[in-house]
Amino acid sequence: MASPVAGLTATTAALSLLALGSPAQAAPGTNLAGSTASCYGGAVRSYFEVARSGGDAGPYRTSTRCRDINVRNASQFGVEACVIFIDRTDSCNYRTYLPSKSDFTTVATNVRDGVRFQVRFETLRYEYEPLIAYHAF
Repeated sequence: MASPVAGLTATTAALSLLALGSPAQAAPGTNLAGSTASCYGGAVRSYFEVARSGGDAGPYRTSTRCRDINVRNASQFGVEACVIFIDRTDSCNYRTYLPSKSDFTTVATNVRDGVRFQVRFETLRYEYEPLIAYHAF
């Protein structure tokens, strides 16, 4: 019969291996309206005077404040947002649509602390109005 300590040790080892995987997983359309306010309390604002076709915000570094990277679109038009883990790639990990005046939405989940990233915005058409977004990470 296996001891409870052996089972706990195996579980701890398995969780440690999971933590060493990729910096994040894509989060298709997860809405965070009910998440902890302390995560959003440190949100950073990005502003593009004319949205044009989009742009990159950052670089930022993930913190202990949030487990995920969350973005809120405060603009008058919808955008697609994606996270780029700039120390590993220059490509988007997943595109998430953010409607105009959206709530915070997860664009990457289970991100380790200290990971450098940018958020790339792509507008669905050329926009002359400002692109305003808030990032909580």
